[in-house]
Amino acid sequence: MPHQTIADLLLARVGDDHTGLRTRERAWTWDEVVRESAARAAWARELRADGPFHIGVLLDNVPEYVFWLGAAALGGAAVVGINPTRRGAELEREVRHTDCQLIVTDRAGLKLLDGLDVGVARERFLVVDDPGYAHEVAAHAAEPARDPDVTATTHMLLLLTSGTTGTSKAALCSQGRLAGLGAANSAKYDISRTDICYCPMPLFHGNALMALWAPALTAGATVALTATFSASGFLPDVRHFSATFFTYVGKAISYVLAQPETPHDQDNQLTHAFGTEASPEDAAAFRRRFGCKLVEGYGSSEGAGMLRRAPDAPTGALGVPARDGVRIVHPERRTTCPAAVLDEHGRVQNPEEAIGEIVDTEGAARFEGYYNNEAANAERVRHGWYWTGDLGYVDEAGYFYFAGRSGDWIRVDGENTSALLTERVLRRHPRVLAAGVFGVPDPRSGDQVMAAVEIPEGTRFEDLDLPEFLARQEDLGTKGAPRYVRVSHALPTTGSNKLRKKEMQLDGWRTDDPVHHWAGRGTPAYALMSEADKAALRDAFHANGRARFLP
Repeated sequence: MPHQTIADLLLARVGDDHTGLRTRERAWTWDEVVRESAARAAWARELRADGPFHIGVLLDNVPEYVFWLGAAALGGAAVVGINPTRRGAELEREVRHTDCQLIVTDRAGLKLLDGLDVGVARERFLVVDDPGYAHEVAAHAAEPARDPDVTATTHMLLLLTSGTTGTSKAALCSQGRLAGLGAANSAKYDISRTDICYCPMPLFHGNALMALWAPALTAGATVALTATFSASGFLPDVRHFSATFFTYVGKAISYVLAQPETPHDQDNQLTHAFGTEASPEDAAAFRRRFGCKLVEGYGSSEGAGMLRRAPDAPTGALGVPARDGVRIVHPERRTTCPAAVLDEHGRVQNPEEAIGEIVDTEGAARFEGYYNNEAANAERVRHGWYWTGDLGYVDEAGYFYFAGRSGDWIRVDGENTSALLTERVLRRHPRVLAAGVFGVPDPRSGDQVMAAVEIPEGTRFEDLDLPEFLARQEDLGTKGAPRYVRVSHALPTTGSNKLRKKEMQLDGWRTDDPVHHWAGRGTPAYALMSEADKAALRDAFHANGRARFLP
């Protein structure tokens, strides 16, 4: 199946009367989905100009998004998923960088783009809720067919990375790669024709496309859409659609679990879900409340499929390598790291030796690159290997574990401390909806641990009783308790609900949100930082010759 394309998968659905797409308002058979896509493909080909055939799509999760995915596949175009949470100069830069020929949006999207120079003339915006739009689609109705130039290597997606660790990049994904992921993931996540796949994740994100839309297309399953994710609307949506499967990422699971529990929570058809970044405690709570198993995985827009599930893996493990070249490597020495020695709590006792970067020594050819960004390509492919930028370790039985992003190990008093472990500890707290942990400079040497926590409206920091909670966590090392704690009811996130940790790290304790700092020694006792406290801390940086660490 290496030469199969998304266009092939769509054309195989011609004549298929099984429901392919549903919203709360109506349903389309797979045959209807393909024919809607074919009309838009004909329209796009008519409007095609010289240069890269890139179509920007700035929409919520509405049927038009799915139809334009199909149109791009049949017409040989690449969809650029424009993130509607971006604003101003950041939004302008992302769209201009991807060289769109057309932009498909609605009136709400027009307002976001108003006044921005995105490199696309206004007459080349296709506005789906304009009165003439439906007429143009009907006028281009055509028998489904694929452009003769479409091959497995034809670009299908430009996925703008989430930007959690810096400026986003446009990861390329070909039709062949996406079709391959559709086949692999429909098998891996047990998606069959009878499944109803509820899509709360935004369709501009690789999670929704690679783990739900493409597998559902492969299996002929049903895709169920609501415009945006809502924690309070999640269970009503699931029940309305009789959904059996969904995907998630970021804070969505925490938000759903924060909804009031009822005796009827298990009154739903969900059986399984796939995603990332749900803590083991959240996964257990979700299964207890809703009767649905969460399957955690590892992957990215650039390099999905490096690890495979292992049913007997310990709690917290990602799985085992999907091929021989996947390993944990010391980034400077380029040697394979030894197995981690774990204590009774699962903490790594030899982090200096065991923790390294997750690398695929056979994966350089599989990485399809970033659009128009050679510096980023060179960072990902070095010495003929694909470097993920993610840290990990492997236990003595060969199971892989995620240890955070490249900046998630913090040097405190000469010891490496895991930001990821502290995050997981904080997320166990019943009143913490989300937590991000990162290093901030110490005024004398090294770094200190800082946490940002999101708590529900009506909850105060004092209600967390954080010192007593941290003291009960046996797996939290002596250096892992946060020295600073930023408190918010709405931490900054990406469009896929991932925390913007890089942004929060740059803010540090200088944020406008309340920050509580560890006062004194020994057991942590937190006090609210005043402006005078912040001024004194700045003075300490200057007094110790470390003012360069202050932005």
